[in-house]
Amino acid sequence: MLARLHISNLAVIDELELEFTPGMTTLTGETGAGKSILVDALALALGERADSRAVRTDTKRCTVTATFDLGARTDITDWLTAHDLDADGECILRRIVAADGRSRGYVNGNGVPLQTLREIGEQLVDICGQQAHQSLRHPRIQRQLLDEFGGHEKRLAHMAASFDQWQALCDEFMTLNSAREDRAARLDLLTYQVSELKTLNMSDGEFAELERNHARASNAGRIATAISLAVARLYEADDESAHTAIAVTRQELSELASVDDELTPMTNMLAEAEILLTETAESLRRHSEQLQHDPESLQLLEQRLGNIHELARKHRVAASELPDLTLKLVSELESLEGSDERLDTLATELAEAEQVMHTAASDLSKARLKTAQVIDTQVTNHMQELGMTGGRFHVHVETLASEKIGRTGGDHIEFTVAINPGQAAGSMARIASGGELSRISLALQVVAMQQTAIPTLIFDEVDSGVGGGVAEIVGTRLHELAHSRQVLCVTHLPQVASQAGTHLRVTKITDSQSTRTTVKPLTPSERIEEIARMLGGVKITDRTRAHAEEMLG
Repeated sequence: MLARLHISNLAVIDELELEFTPGMTTLTGETGAGKSILVDALALALGERADSRAVRTDTKRCTVTATFDLGARTDITDWLTAHDLDADGECILRRIVAADGRSRGYVNGNGVPLQTLREIGEQLVDICGQQAHQSLRHPRIQRQLLDEFGGHEKRLAHMAASFDQWQALCDEFMTLNSAREDRAARLDLLTYQVSELKTLNMSDGEFAELERNHARASNAGRIATAISLAVARLYEADDESAHTAIAVTRQELSELASVDDELTPMTNMLAEAEILLTETAESLRRHSEQLQHDPESLQLLEQRLGNIHELARKHRVAASELPDLTLKLVSELESLEGSDERLDTLATELAEAEQVMHTAASDLSKARLKTAQVIDTQVTNHMQELGMTGGRFHVHVETLASEKIGRTGGDHIEFTVAINPGQAAGSMARIASGGELSRISLALQVVAMQQTAIPTLIFDEVDSGVGGGVAEIVGTRLHELAHSRQVLCVTHLPQVASQAGTHLRVTKITDSQSTRTTVKPLTPSERIEEIARMLGGVKITDRTRAHAEEMLG
Protein backbone atom coordinates (compact mmCIF):
# COMPACT_ATOMS: atom_id res chain seq x y z
CA MET A 1 0.00 0.00 0.00
CA LEU A 2 0.96 3.65 -0.38
CA ALA A 3 2.48 4.62 2.97
CA ARG A 4 3.87 8.13 2.37
CA LEU A 5 3.88 10.79 -0.30
CA HIS A 6 6.34 13.68 -0.27
CA ILE A 7 5.95 16.54 -2.74
CA SER A 8 8.29 19.49 -3.20
CA ASN A 9 7.78 22.45 -5.57
CA LEU A 10 5.08 20.86 -7.71
CA ALA A 11 2.73 23.42 -9.28
CA VAL A 12 0.97 25.18 -6.36
CA ILE A 13 2.45 22.85 -3.72
CA ASP A 14 5.64 24.11 -2.11
CA GLU A 15 6.25 21.34 0.43
CA LEU A 16 3.90 18.56 1.48
CA GLU A 17 4.27 15.23 3.23
CA LEU A 18 1.34 12.89 3.78
CA GLU A 19 1.05 9.54 5.49
CA PHE A 20 -1.63 7.12 4.36
CA THR A 21 -3.48 4.30 6.08
CA PRO A 22 -5.03 1.05 4.87
CA GLY A 23 -8.66 1.08 3.82
CA MET A 24 -10.40 4.02 2.21
CA THR A 25 -9.07 7.58 2.19
CA THR A 26 -11.00 10.47 0.67
CA LEU A 27 -9.73 13.84 -0.55
CA THR A 28 -12.17 16.73 -0.67
CA GLY A 29 -12.02 20.49 -1.08
CA GLU A 30 -13.47 23.43 -2.91
CA THR A 31 -13.52 23.38 -6.69
CA GLY A 32 -10.14 24.60 -7.91
CA ALA A 33 -8.40 23.82 -4.63
CA GLY A 34 -6.08 21.38 -6.39
CA LYS A 35 -7.47 18.02 -5.28
CA SER A 36 -6.26 16.30 -8.45
CA ILE A 37 -2.75 17.70 -8.06
CA LEU A 38 -2.05 14.93 -5.56
CA VAL A 39 -3.12 12.38 -8.14
CA ASP A 40 -0.93 14.11 -10.74
CA ALA A 41 2.00 14.02 -8.32
CA LEU A 42 1.64 10.31 -7.72
CA ALA A 43 1.34 9.74 -11.48
CA LEU A 44 4.72 11.44 -11.90
CA ALA A 45 6.28 9.07 -9.37
CA LEU A 46 4.77 6.19 -11.34
CA GLY A 47 6.52 7.28 -14.55
CA GLU A 48 3.93 9.56 -16.17
CA ARG A 49 5.17 12.01 -18.80
CA ALA A 50 6.72 15.11 -17.19
CA ASP A 51 6.23 18.75 -18.17
CA SER A 52 8.33 21.73 -17.15
CA ARG A 53 5.08 23.48 -16.21
CA ALA A 54 4.82 21.06 -13.30
CA VAL A 55 7.73 22.84 -11.58
CA ARG A 56 6.64 25.56 -9.17
CA THR A 57 7.43 29.07 -10.38
CA ASP A 58 10.85 30.44 -9.38
CA THR A 59 12.18 27.01 -8.36
CA LYS A 60 14.74 24.82 -10.14
CA ARG A 61 13.06 21.45 -9.80
CA CYS A 62 10.17 19.56 -8.31
CA THR A 63 10.45 16.25 -6.49
CA VAL A 64 7.84 13.59 -5.78
CA THR A 65 8.65 10.60 -3.57
CA ALA A 66 6.13 7.80 -3.03
CA THR A 67 6.89 5.14 -0.42
CA PHE A 68 5.03 1.84 -0.59
CA ASP A 69 4.79 -0.77 2.15
CA LEU A 70 5.01 -4.10 0.32
CA GLY A 71 3.82 -6.25 3.21
CA ALA A 72 3.43 -9.83 2.02
CA ARG A 73 3.52 -8.99 -1.69
CA THR A 74 6.29 -11.41 -2.61
CA ASP A 75 5.50 -11.03 -6.32
CA ILE A 76 6.51 -7.36 -6.23
CA THR A 77 9.50 -8.10 -3.99
CA ASP A 78 10.63 -10.78 -6.45
CA TRP A 79 10.29 -8.32 -9.36
CA LEU A 80 12.44 -5.77 -7.53
CA THR A 81 15.02 -8.42 -6.67
CA ALA A 82 15.15 -9.60 -10.29
CA HIS A 83 15.92 -6.01 -11.33
CA ASP A 84 18.50 -5.49 -8.54
CA LEU A 85 16.20 -2.94 -6.88
CA ASP A 86 15.22 -4.85 -3.74
CA ALA A 87 14.78 -3.21 -0.34
CA ASP A 88 13.56 -4.39 3.04
CA GLY A 89 9.80 -4.45 2.71
CA GLU A 90 9.56 -1.08 0.99
CA CYS A 91 9.49 0.31 -2.52
CA ILE A 92 10.43 3.97 -2.80
CA LEU A 93 9.70 5.65 -6.13
CA ARG A 94 11.22 9.07 -6.70
CA ARG A 95 10.87 11.43 -9.63
CA ILE A 96 12.76 14.69 -10.11
CA VAL A 97 11.65 17.11 -12.83
CA ALA A 98 13.89 20.07 -13.68
CA ALA A 99 12.64 23.47 -14.80
CA ASP A 100 13.82 22.70 -18.34
CA GLY A 101 11.57 19.63 -18.48
CA ARG A 102 14.25 16.98 -18.06
CA SER A 103 13.55 14.36 -15.44
CA ARG A 104 15.14 11.47 -13.57
CA GLY A 105 13.55 8.45 -11.94
CA TYR A 106 14.70 6.34 -9.00
CA VAL A 107 13.57 3.09 -7.42
CA ASN A 108 14.92 2.45 -3.92
CA GLY A 109 17.67 4.99 -4.55
CA ASN A 110 18.77 3.48 -7.87
CA GLY A 111 18.52 5.54 -11.04
CA VAL A 112 16.22 3.81 -13.54
CA PRO A 113 14.65 4.51 -16.97
CA LEU A 114 11.09 5.84 -16.88
CA GLN A 115 9.90 2.58 -18.40
CA THR A 116 11.06 0.80 -15.25
CA LEU A 117 9.08 3.27 -13.13
CA ARG A 118 6.02 2.54 -15.24
CA GLU A 119 6.48 -1.22 -14.98
CA ILE A 120 6.72 -1.25 -11.19
CA GLY A 121 4.06 1.47 -10.94
CA GLU A 122 1.53 -0.67 -12.80
CA GLN A 123 2.01 -3.35 -10.15
CA LEU A 124 1.55 -0.95 -7.23
CA VAL A 125 -1.16 1.53 -8.21
CA ASP A 126 -4.09 1.82 -10.58
CA ILE A 127 -5.23 5.41 -11.07
CA CYS A 128 -8.79 5.49 -12.34
CA GLY A 129 -10.05 8.82 -13.53
CA GLN A 130 -9.56 11.65 -15.95
CA GLN A 131 -5.80 11.11 -16.12
CA ALA A 132 -3.50 9.97 -18.89
CA HIS A 133 -2.21 7.28 -16.55
CA GLN A 134 -5.26 5.05 -16.99
CA SER A 135 -4.47 1.39 -17.21
CA LEU A 136 -7.93 0.30 -18.35
CA ARG A 137 -7.34 2.00 -21.68
CA HIS A 138 -4.47 -0.37 -22.48
CA PRO A 139 -5.26 -3.66 -24.30
CA ARG A 140 -2.56 -5.45 -22.32
CA ILE A 141 -4.18 -4.49 -19.00
CA GLN A 142 -7.61 -5.46 -20.32
CA ARG A 143 -6.28 -8.90 -21.24
CA GLN A 144 -4.63 -9.26 -17.84
CA LEU A 145 -7.88 -8.37 -16.05
CA LEU A 146 -9.80 -10.93 -18.09
CA ASP A 147 -7.22 -13.65 -17.40
CA GLU A 148 -6.96 -12.79 -13.69
CA PHE A 149 -10.72 -12.90 -13.29
CA GLY A 150 -10.92 -16.24 -15.11
CA GLY A 151 -8.00 -17.77 -13.20
CA HIS A 152 -6.20 -18.65 -16.42
CA GLU A 153 -2.72 -18.85 -14.87
CA LYS A 154 -2.09 -22.51 -15.76
CA ARG A 155 -3.42 -22.09 -19.29
CA LEU A 156 -1.25 -18.99 -19.75
CA ALA A 157 1.84 -20.83 -18.47
CA HIS A 158 1.16 -23.72 -20.86
CA MET A 159 0.55 -21.26 -23.70
CA ALA A 160 3.84 -19.45 -23.06
CA ALA A 161 5.80 -22.71 -22.75
CA SER A 162 4.33 -24.19 -25.94
CA PHE A 163 5.00 -20.97 -27.86
CA ASP A 164 8.60 -20.80 -26.60
CA GLN A 165 9.18 -24.42 -27.65
CA TRP A 166 7.71 -23.79 -31.10
CA GLN A 167 9.74 -20.58 -31.48
CA ALA A 168 13.00 -22.29 -30.52
CA LEU A 169 12.42 -25.11 -33.04
CA CYS A 170 11.36 -22.61 -35.69
CA ASP A 171 14.51 -20.55 -35.19
CA GLU A 172 16.72 -23.65 -35.45
CA PHE A 173 14.89 -24.87 -38.56
CA MET A 174 15.13 -21.48 -40.27
CA THR A 175 18.83 -21.21 -39.47
CA LEU A 176 19.62 -24.64 -40.91
CA ASN A 177 17.31 -24.29 -43.89
CA SER A 178 18.46 -20.81 -44.89
CA ALA A 179 22.06 -22.01 -44.93
CA ARG A 180 21.30 -25.07 -47.07
CA GLU A 181 22.93 -23.74 -50.29
CA ASP A 182 25.98 -22.49 -48.43
CA ARG A 183 26.09 -25.79 -46.58
CA ALA A 184 26.12 -27.78 -49.84
CA ALA A 185 29.09 -25.80 -51.14
CA ARG A 186 30.87 -26.17 -47.83
CA LEU A 187 30.12 -29.90 -47.82
CA ASP A 188 31.76 -30.34 -51.26
CA LEU A 189 34.83 -28.40 -50.17
CA LEU A 190 35.17 -30.30 -46.89
CA THR A 191 34.79 -33.66 -48.63
CA TYR A 192 37.68 -32.78 -50.97
CA GLN A 193 39.87 -31.36 -48.19
CA VAL A 194 39.30 -34.29 -45.84
CA SER A 195 40.08 -36.72 -48.67
CA GLU A 196 43.41 -34.95 -49.31
CA LEU A 197 44.32 -34.93 -45.64
CA LYS A 198 43.37 -38.56 -45.12
CA THR A 199 45.43 -39.53 -48.18
CA LEU A 200 48.39 -37.74 -46.62
CA ASN A 201 47.69 -39.74 -43.44
CA MET A 202 50.03 -37.69 -41.29
CA SER A 203 50.37 -38.72 -37.65
CA ASP A 204 51.14 -36.65 -34.56
CA GLY A 205 54.87 -35.99 -34.19
CA GLU A 206 55.63 -37.32 -37.67
CA PHE A 207 56.74 -33.98 -39.08
CA ALA A 208 59.43 -33.45 -36.43
CA GLU A 209 60.75 -36.97 -36.95
CA LEU A 210 60.81 -36.51 -40.73
CA GLU A 211 62.81 -33.31 -40.40
CA ARG A 212 65.35 -35.06 -38.18
CA ASN A 213 65.68 -38.00 -40.59
CA HIS A 214 65.98 -35.68 -43.58
CA ALA A 215 68.72 -33.65 -41.95
CA ARG A 216 70.66 -36.84 -41.16
CA ALA A 217 70.17 -38.41 -44.60
CA SER A 218 71.11 -35.28 -46.51
CA ASN A 219 74.34 -35.00 -44.47
CA ALA A 220 75.23 -38.74 -44.44
CA GLY A 221 78.53 -38.28 -46.36
CA ARG A 222 79.79 -35.55 -44.05
CA ILE A 223 78.78 -37.54 -40.98
CA ALA A 224 80.53 -40.73 -42.26
CA THR A 225 83.77 -38.82 -42.97
CA ALA A 226 83.70 -37.21 -39.55
CA ILE A 227 83.14 -40.59 -37.86
CA SER A 228 86.01 -42.19 -39.79
CA LEU A 229 88.40 -39.45 -38.70
CA ALA A 230 87.16 -39.67 -35.14
CA VAL A 231 87.65 -43.45 -34.94
CA ALA A 232 91.15 -43.12 -36.36
CA ARG A 233 92.11 -40.45 -33.85
CA LEU A 234 90.62 -42.32 -30.93
CA TYR A 235 91.72 -45.87 -31.68
CA GLU A 236 93.28 -46.74 -35.02
CA ALA A 237 96.18 -44.30 -35.53
CA ASP A 238 98.73 -46.74 -34.10
CA ASP A 239 101.16 -44.82 -31.88
CA GLU A 240 99.27 -41.53 -32.31
CA SER A 241 95.76 -42.61 -31.25
CA ALA A 242 94.20 -41.40 -28.04
CA HIS A 243 93.72 -45.00 -26.94
CA THR A 244 97.45 -45.75 -27.35
CA ALA A 245 98.44 -42.62 -25.44
CA ILE A 246 96.14 -43.49 -22.53
CA ALA A 247 97.26 -47.16 -22.50
CA VAL A 248 100.96 -46.22 -22.39
CA THR A 249 100.38 -43.65 -19.68
CA ARG A 250 98.36 -46.10 -17.57
CA GLN A 251 101.11 -48.74 -17.90
CA GLU A 252 103.83 -46.35 -16.83
CA LEU A 253 101.89 -45.12 -13.80
CA SER A 254 100.92 -48.67 -12.81
CA GLU A 255 104.59 -49.62 -12.55
CA LEU A 256 105.17 -46.71 -10.15
CA ALA A 257 102.08 -47.43 -8.02
CA SER A 258 104.09 -50.00 -6.02
CA VAL A 259 106.18 -47.17 -4.61
CA ASP A 260 103.40 -44.51 -4.59
CA ASP A 261 100.03 -46.01 -3.78
CA GLU A 262 98.28 -42.65 -4.37
CA LEU A 263 98.75 -43.25 -8.12
CA THR A 264 96.47 -46.28 -8.00
CA PRO A 265 93.17 -44.32 -8.29
CA MET A 266 94.54 -42.40 -11.27
CA THR A 267 95.60 -45.57 -13.03
CA ASN A 268 92.11 -46.99 -12.41
CA MET A 269 90.53 -43.91 -14.02
CA LEU A 270 92.82 -44.25 -17.01
CA ALA A 271 91.77 -47.89 -17.31
CA GLU A 272 88.13 -46.77 -17.36
CA ALA A 273 89.01 -44.18 -20.00
CA GLU A 274 90.53 -46.93 -22.15
CA ILE A 275 87.31 -48.92 -21.92
CA LEU A 276 85.19 -45.84 -22.66
CA LEU A 277 87.30 -44.93 -25.70
CA THR A 278 87.03 -48.51 -26.98
CA GLU A 279 83.21 -48.46 -26.57
CA THR A 280 82.94 -45.01 -28.19
CA ALA A 281 84.99 -46.09 -31.19
CA GLU A 282 82.85 -49.21 -31.55
CA SER A 283 79.62 -47.15 -31.37
CA LEU A 284 80.95 -44.78 -34.01
CA ARG A 285 81.79 -47.71 -36.31
CA ARG A 286 78.28 -49.17 -35.94
CA HIS A 287 76.65 -45.79 -36.60
CA SER A 288 78.86 -45.34 -39.67
CA GLU A 289 77.70 -48.69 -41.02
CA GLN A 290 74.05 -47.59 -40.59
CA LEU A 291 74.72 -44.33 -42.44
CA GLN A 292 75.09 -45.89 -45.82
CA HIS A 293 74.27 -43.14 -48.33
CA ASP A 294 70.93 -44.02 -50.00
CA PRO A 295 69.78 -41.41 -52.58
CA GLU A 296 66.44 -43.19 -53.02
CA SER A 297 65.60 -42.99 -49.30
CA LEU A 298 66.54 -39.31 -49.28
CA GLN A 299 64.28 -38.71 -52.27
CA LEU A 300 61.36 -40.40 -50.49
CA LEU A 301 61.91 -38.24 -47.40
CA GLU A 302 62.02 -35.08 -49.49
CA GLN A 303 58.87 -36.08 -51.35
CA ARG A 304 57.00 -36.73 -48.09
CA LEU A 305 58.09 -33.42 -46.62
CA GLY A 306 57.15 -31.64 -49.84
CA ASN A 307 53.63 -33.07 -49.74
CA ILE A 308 53.25 -31.98 -46.13
CA HIS A 309 54.48 -28.44 -46.79
CA GLU A 310 52.21 -28.10 -49.82
CA LEU A 311 49.06 -29.00 -47.83
CA ALA A 312 50.15 -26.80 -44.93
CA ARG A 313 50.49 -23.81 -47.29
CA LYS A 314 47.12 -24.58 -48.86
CA HIS A 315 45.39 -24.55 -45.47
CA ARG A 316 47.54 -21.74 -44.10
CA VAL A 317 48.68 -23.65 -41.04
CA ALA A 318 52.02 -24.84 -39.71
CA ALA A 319 53.03 -28.25 -41.05
CA SER A 320 52.96 -29.72 -37.53
CA GLU A 321 49.27 -28.61 -37.17
CA LEU A 322 47.96 -30.74 -40.06
CA PRO A 323 46.89 -33.73 -37.87
CA ASP A 324 44.77 -31.43 -35.65
CA LEU A 325 43.31 -29.75 -38.75
CA THR A 326 42.34 -33.16 -40.11
CA LEU A 327 40.38 -33.98 -36.93
CA LYS A 328 38.66 -30.57 -37.00
CA LEU A 329 37.57 -30.81 -40.63
CA VAL A 330 36.41 -34.41 -40.22
CA SER A 331 34.23 -33.31 -37.28
CA GLU A 332 32.72 -30.43 -39.27
CA LEU A 333 32.09 -32.73 -42.23
CA GLU A 334 30.26 -35.25 -40.05
CA SER A 335 28.17 -32.44 -38.56
CA LEU A 336 27.20 -31.10 -41.98
CA GLU A 337 26.41 -34.58 -43.27
CA GLY A 338 23.96 -34.91 -40.36
CA SER A 339 22.29 -31.54 -41.04
CA ASP A 340 19.81 -32.83 -43.60
CA GLU A 341 18.80 -35.57 -41.22
CA ARG A 342 18.38 -32.93 -38.46
CA LEU A 343 16.25 -30.82 -40.81
CA ASP A 344 13.91 -33.75 -41.40
CA THR A 345 13.68 -34.37 -37.66
CA LEU A 346 13.12 -30.66 -37.00
CA ALA A 347 10.31 -30.50 -39.54
CA THR A 348 8.49 -33.27 -37.69
CA GLU A 349 9.15 -31.74 -34.26
CA LEU A 350 8.08 -28.32 -35.52
CA ALA A 351 4.76 -29.62 -36.84
CA GLU A 352 4.09 -31.34 -33.51
CA ALA A 353 5.03 -28.23 -31.52
CA GLU A 354 2.82 -26.07 -33.73
CA GLN A 355 -0.13 -28.36 -33.08
CA VAL A 356 0.47 -28.20 -29.31
CA MET A 357 0.70 -24.40 -29.52
CA HIS A 358 -2.53 -24.10 -31.52
CA THR A 359 -4.34 -26.39 -29.08
CA ALA A 360 -3.11 -24.30 -26.13
CA ALA A 361 -4.24 -21.10 -27.86
CA SER A 362 -7.64 -22.61 -28.66
CA ASP A 363 -8.17 -23.79 -25.07
CA LEU A 364 -7.21 -20.35 -23.76
CA SER A 365 -9.58 -18.65 -26.22
CA LYS A 366 -12.48 -20.85 -25.11
CA ALA A 367 -11.76 -20.08 -21.45
CA ARG A 368 -11.57 -16.35 -22.20
CA LEU A 369 -14.89 -16.38 -24.05
CA LYS A 370 -16.54 -18.15 -21.13
CA THR A 371 -15.06 -15.70 -18.62
CA ALA A 372 -16.00 -12.74 -20.81
CA GLN A 373 -19.69 -13.70 -20.64
CA VAL A 374 -19.59 -13.68 -16.83
CA ILE A 375 -17.84 -10.30 -16.73
CA ASP A 376 -20.27 -8.85 -19.29
CA THR A 377 -23.27 -9.61 -17.10
CA GLN A 378 -21.78 -8.58 -13.76
CA VAL A 379 -20.17 -5.34 -14.93
CA THR A 380 -23.29 -4.32 -16.85
CA ASN A 381 -25.36 -4.80 -13.68
CA HIS A 382 -22.96 -2.63 -11.67
CA MET A 383 -22.99 0.04 -14.38
CA GLN A 384 -26.78 0.23 -14.06
CA GLU A 385 -26.47 0.65 -10.29
CA LEU A 386 -23.87 3.39 -10.78
CA GLY A 387 -26.20 5.61 -12.77
CA MET A 388 -25.38 4.44 -16.29
CA THR A 389 -28.95 3.37 -17.07
CA GLY A 390 -29.14 1.43 -20.30
CA GLY A 391 -25.36 1.08 -20.47
CA ARG A 392 -23.84 -2.22 -21.49
CA PHE A 393 -20.39 -3.71 -21.05
CA HIS A 394 -18.90 -6.32 -23.35
CA VAL A 395 -15.51 -8.02 -23.49
CA HIS A 396 -14.74 -8.55 -27.16
CA VAL A 397 -12.56 -11.62 -27.71
CA GLU A 398 -11.33 -11.91 -31.29
CA THR A 399 -9.31 -14.95 -32.31
CA LEU A 400 -6.52 -13.82 -34.60
CA ALA A 401 -4.87 -15.62 -37.50
CA SER A 402 -2.60 -18.47 -36.46
CA GLU A 403 0.55 -16.60 -37.45
CA LYS A 404 -0.26 -13.95 -34.83
CA ILE A 405 -0.24 -16.37 -31.91
CA GLY A 406 2.20 -15.29 -29.20
CA ARG A 407 3.17 -16.13 -25.64
CA THR A 408 -0.17 -14.82 -24.34
CA GLY A 409 -2.28 -16.64 -26.91
CA GLY A 410 -3.91 -15.74 -30.18
CA ASP A 411 -6.67 -13.37 -29.08
CA HIS A 412 -7.23 -9.64 -29.35
CA ILE A 413 -9.03 -8.51 -26.19
CA GLU A 414 -10.94 -5.24 -26.12
CA PHE A 415 -13.35 -3.84 -23.53
CA THR A 416 -16.31 -2.25 -25.29
CA VAL A 417 -19.23 -0.26 -23.86
CA ALA A 418 -22.49 1.28 -24.92
CA ILE A 419 -23.16 4.28 -22.68
CA ASN A 420 -26.79 4.91 -23.66
CA PRO A 421 -29.74 2.68 -24.64
CA GLY A 422 -29.71 1.83 -28.33
CA GLN A 423 -26.12 2.99 -28.76
CA ALA A 424 -23.75 0.62 -30.54
CA ALA A 425 -20.94 -0.70 -28.39
CA GLY A 426 -17.51 0.72 -29.09
CA SER A 427 -14.01 0.77 -27.65
CA MET A 428 -14.09 1.85 -24.02
CA ALA A 429 -10.95 3.90 -24.57
CA ARG A 430 -12.71 6.00 -27.24
CA ILE A 431 -16.36 6.17 -26.17
CA ALA A 432 -16.30 6.58 -22.39
CA SER A 433 -15.69 10.00 -20.84
CA GLY A 434 -13.39 10.38 -17.86
CA GLY A 435 -16.21 10.14 -15.33
CA GLU A 436 -17.85 7.25 -17.15
CA LEU A 437 -14.53 5.46 -17.44
CA SER A 438 -14.03 5.86 -13.70
CA ARG A 439 -17.42 4.31 -12.91
CA ILE A 440 -16.87 1.47 -15.38
CA SER A 441 -13.50 0.90 -13.76
CA LEU A 442 -15.17 0.88 -10.35
CA ALA A 443 -17.65 -1.72 -11.60
CA LEU A 444 -14.79 -3.83 -12.97
CA GLN A 445 -12.80 -3.54 -9.75
CA VAL A 446 -15.79 -4.62 -7.66
CA VAL A 447 -16.34 -7.63 -9.92
CA ALA A 448 -12.67 -8.57 -10.03
CA MET A 449 -11.70 -7.54 -6.49
CA GLN A 450 -10.76 -11.10 -5.56
CA GLN A 451 -8.64 -11.64 -8.66
CA THR A 452 -6.76 -8.41 -9.31
CA ALA A 453 -3.45 -8.01 -7.51
CA ILE A 454 -2.96 -4.21 -7.59
CA PRO A 455 -2.79 -3.12 -3.92
CA THR A 456 -3.67 0.58 -4.26
CA LEU A 457 -6.59 1.97 -6.27
CA ILE A 458 -7.06 5.69 -6.83
CA PHE A 459 -10.38 7.04 -8.10
CA ASP A 460 -10.37 10.61 -9.33
CA GLU A 461 -13.89 12.11 -9.55
CA VAL A 462 -15.58 8.71 -9.94
CA ASP A 463 -18.83 10.43 -8.97
CA SER A 464 -18.78 12.83 -11.90
CA GLY A 465 -22.34 13.39 -13.16
CA VAL A 466 -24.10 11.40 -10.44
CA GLY A 467 -25.85 12.24 -7.22
CA GLY A 468 -28.42 11.08 -4.72
CA GLY A 469 -28.87 7.33 -4.45
CA VAL A 470 -26.32 6.57 -7.17
CA ALA A 471 -23.70 8.57 -5.30
CA GLU A 472 -24.43 6.53 -2.20
CA ILE A 473 -23.98 3.31 -4.19
CA VAL A 474 -20.65 4.61 -5.51
CA GLY A 475 -19.52 5.27 -1.94
CA THR A 476 -20.67 1.83 -0.84
CA ARG A 477 -18.81 0.12 -3.68
CA LEU A 478 -15.61 2.00 -2.85
CA HIS A 479 -16.01 1.06 0.79
CA GLU A 480 -16.38 -2.60 -0.22
CA LEU A 481 -13.23 -2.40 -2.32
CA ALA A 482 -11.33 -0.97 0.64
CA HIS A 483 -11.89 -4.19 2.58
CA SER A 484 -9.28 -5.96 0.45
CA ARG A 485 -6.98 -3.13 -0.67
CA GLN A 486 -6.14 0.52 -0.20
CA VAL A 487 -8.53 2.97 -1.87
CA LEU A 488 -7.90 6.70 -2.37
CA CYS A 489 -10.81 8.71 -3.70
CA VAL A 490 -10.99 12.32 -4.90
CA THR A 491 -14.64 13.33 -4.63
CA HIS A 492 -17.05 16.24 -4.35
CA LEU A 493 -19.96 14.17 -3.05
CA PRO A 494 -20.63 13.78 0.70
CA GLN A 495 -22.23 10.36 0.09
CA VAL A 496 -18.84 9.12 -1.12
CA ALA A 497 -16.61 11.04 1.30
CA SER A 498 -18.57 9.84 4.33
CA GLN A 499 -17.69 6.20 3.54
CA ALA A 500 -13.94 6.74 4.05
CA GLY A 501 -11.99 5.85 7.16
CA THR A 502 -9.53 8.72 6.63
CA HIS A 503 -10.47 12.17 5.36
CA LEU A 504 -8.03 14.70 3.85
CA ARG A 505 -9.08 18.26 3.05
CA VAL A 506 -7.33 20.13 0.23
CA THR A 507 -7.20 23.92 0.58
CA LYS A 508 -5.82 26.61 -1.71
CA ILE A 509 -4.24 29.60 0.04
CA THR A 510 -3.70 32.77 -1.97
CA ASP A 511 -1.99 35.98 -0.92
CA SER A 512 -0.58 38.94 -2.78
CA GLN A 513 2.63 37.13 -3.64
CA SER A 514 1.78 33.48 -4.24
CA THR A 515 -0.72 30.66 -4.31
CA ARG A 516 -0.18 27.36 -2.57
CA THR A 517 -2.16 24.23 -1.82
CA THR A 518 -2.17 22.47 1.54
CA VAL A 519 -3.58 19.12 2.61
CA LYS A 520 -4.80 18.49 6.15
CA PRO A 521 -6.00 15.26 7.79
CA LEU A 522 -9.32 16.05 9.46
CA THR A 523 -10.28 15.32 13.05
CA PRO A 524 -13.77 13.87 13.68
CA SER A 525 -15.21 17.33 14.41
CA GLU A 526 -13.47 18.88 11.40
CA ARG A 527 -14.80 16.08 9.27
CA ILE A 528 -18.37 16.85 10.30
CA GLU A 529 -17.82 20.44 9.22
CA GLU A 530 -16.39 19.35 5.85
CA ILE A 531 -19.25 16.94 5.11
CA ALA A 532 -21.69 19.68 6.15
CA ARG A 533 -19.99 22.09 3.76
CA MET A 534 -20.34 19.57 0.97
CA LEU A 535 -24.01 19.11 1.83
CA GLY A 536 -25.05 22.69 2.41
CA GLY A 537 -22.78 24.99 0.48
CA VAL A 538 -21.58 28.33 1.84
CA LYS A 539 -23.90 28.60 4.87
CA ILE A 540 -23.74 25.65 7.23
CA THR A 541 -26.69 25.21 9.58
CA ASP A 542 -27.15 23.02 12.63
CA ARG A 543 -29.48 20.85 10.58
CA THR A 544 -26.76 20.39 7.97
CA ARG A 545 -24.25 19.46 10.67
CA ALA A 546 -26.70 16.96 12.11
CA HIS A 547 -27.18 15.44 8.68
CA ALA A 548 -23.41 15.24 8.22
CA GLU A 549 -22.97 13.60 11.62
CA GLU A 550 -25.68 11.10 10.74
CA MET A 551 -23.96 10.23 7.45
CA LEU A 552 -20.68 9.65 9.27
CA GLY A 553 -22.44 7.30 11.64
